[in-house]
Amino acid sequence: MLIQPKKRAKELRQLLNKYSYEYHGMDNPSISDAVYDSLFAELKQIESDHPEFISSDSPTQRVGNELSGGFKKINHSSRMLSLNDVFSRQDVEAWVKRTDKLLPSIKHEFFADIKMDGLACALVFQDGLLVQAITRGDSYIGEDVTENVRTIKNIPLKLELITPQKHSLRGLSLQREKMLYGKFLAGRTEIRGEIVILKKDFAELNKKRLAAGEPEFANPRNLAAGTIRQLDPRIVSQRPLHFRAYDLIRDDPDEISTNMFAYEALLALGITRNLQASIFSDLSGVMGFIDEWDKKRHELPFNTDGIVVKVNNRSQFAKLGVVGKQPRAAVAYKYAPEQATTIVRDIVISIGRTGAATPVAVFDPIVVAGTTVKHASLHNADEITRLDIRIGDTVIIFKAGDIIPQVQTVVMELRPAKAKVFDFKKALATQYPELEFNRPDGEVVYRVNDTTSDLLLKLALGHFASKGALDIDTLGEKNVIALVDAGLVKDLADIYTITKDQILQIDRFAEVSANKLVAAIADKRNPTIERFVYGLGIRHVGVQTAIDLVNNFESLDKLRDATIDELRLVDGVGEIVAESIIAWFADPDNEALLEKFKKLDVKPVYEKKSGKLTGQNFVVTGSIVGMNRDELADRIRMLGGIFQTAVARDTNYLVVGDNTGSSKIKKAKSYGIPIINESEFKKMIE
Repeated sequence: MLIQPKKRAKELRQLLNKYSYEYHGMDNPSISDAVYDSLFAELKQIESDHPEFISSDSPTQRVGNELSGGFKKINHSSRMLSLNDVFSRQDVEAWVKRTDKLLPSIKHEFFADIKMDGLACALVFQDGLLVQAITRGDSYIGEDVTENVRTIKNIPLKLELITPQKHSLRGLSLQREKMLYGKFLAGRTEIRGEIVILKKDFAELNKKRLAAGEPEFANPRNLAAGTIRQLDPRIVSQRPLHFRAYDLIRDDPDEISTNMFAYEALLALGITRNLQASIFSDLSGVMGFIDEWDKKRHELPFNTDGIVVKVNNRSQFAKLGVVGKQPRAAVAYKYAPEQATTIVRDIVISIGRTGAATPVAVFDPIVVAGTTVKHASLHNADEITRLDIRIGDTVIIFKAGDIIPQVQTVVMELRPAKAKVFDFKKALATQYPELEFNRPDGEVVYRVNDTTSDLLLKLALGHFASKGALDIDTLGEKNVIALVDAGLVKDLADIYTITKDQILQIDRFAEVSANKLVAAIADKRNPTIERFVYGLGIRHVGVQTAIDLVNNFESLDKLRDATIDELRLVDGVGEIVAESIIAWFADPDNEALLEKFKKLDVKPVYEKKSGKLTGQNFVVTGSIVGMNRDELADRIRMLGGIFQTAVARDTNYLVVGDNTGSSKIKKAKSYGIPIINESEFKKMIE
């Protein structure tokens, strides 16, 4: 059978454009890449043999010639407006009230869609053929980037109605399709949208660049914008650009009644748009949509920073008018940023339960991905060197997996002349003078010398259960060692998971002692916060400091979220103690430990201390009949007083018992501090 080249070329063009839409527009190819390539090669050969059959909508014509003289300036048919940003439900409510005031007694229907983080672009089709692509520019005038946009594979070079069966969202007959959307194939049709690079394509592109020894691209949006402004379309064609539409414009605005109708038309014309777009009758539905995609936005194939909300009715939209560059009938709800900049105020080192020394950047509090962060792990000394991070630097913070704050990079242009280089070894020696560290060959982490994780754990658990901390009866040193050696305890929280049957497997325990230990641990499931904080073993945080911290912050969450400046304001908390507290709470192991306590229903309680000793500081020297030093301290604190270990100018009373030395008495006299005996003290605390 004789093949007619002209007819065959037309059939191939139509089929290849259909396949291209299935692959790039619907992400649902019906043929393999090899089949597409074979048909493409055949069309290319026909057009080579018969150049007169080449048409502008042929897939072989996507890549044009290199531009000379830059991009031509083009006036938009109507302004490409930007939107006012809003950041809360209250902002959205205020916007709705303004629209109601301008159009009273009119019920609004709201259209909401996911905002894409890309480069805005307008595509102009004349009688179905793509004739021009224009960037946003200053909203009035953009640049002609037609040759580059033609290389984007999910943009059809010729509009056609896609059969309804391809779209589960439209169950219309072909006749009904033609009646509703066929008019957009004639005359001038403008489609506006965003040019983006999908996340998976961006990751793959950077992977290839790394393998080739080339630097990674910074982010998809900048890459998309930079690519579109390349003068050589051949370079553009090698980048995985993707177009997603958000608007449809005709010379006669009455042809498009609502924003949702525009979206239905886009789908019918084979133009990629967000399938998540929805309409709502009230603000509650809009906010539900916003909240839903705040949680699910990382599932999207492209980056987003918010939701676009519009008045759905296009006639109402037009009546509401424009203020400046922003239409009154639409807003962009912006999600909390996933990147932010801040200034590094200090770098401290945290020692984890395995003996690993982890540097932590302490910075001015910032909001990233909806939460306030004030420190981030720098992982190890090599990471500090890689980032070249210094105290005083401005840094970009991001959240890895939307959870853990990390330093992405240093803004070198903002580095102050006095930015301080961090000396890791010197910092270890300064912050932990009593410990020795080494860095085993082949490892990046400094660790405490001659200390196993079990030894650290035994010391930590012994402290946690001690008299000054949770005071867990029967959990003394020998039982601590037994529980850890038996593998029943891997961290402090594990003691709340131990059962009697597990304890009975250890030789030193019998029925009675096992029951006592389980009961004693259960009895301390709701300790006072100050005992719990002290028990955590935060470096430099003694009993009184724990009390002072709790008196200031009143809850563990508030203490955890305190900034280094807020900590410095607490009496008895200086620079070193504040740094130590920040370092402890910044350690990922400690964060996980606190979460584990919560899951095990261990809830420290705050008890406001007040009584006849409130605001008074006591120092005790010698022995008091009937009370040991811990009991004395507890009694003073229970009555609101402060137990001091040394005489200072703010000491209110020195209590003198039996067998006392003279140094504290001498110092108290020099400061004019009242000295009282045992009986006077007991009268005060009765």
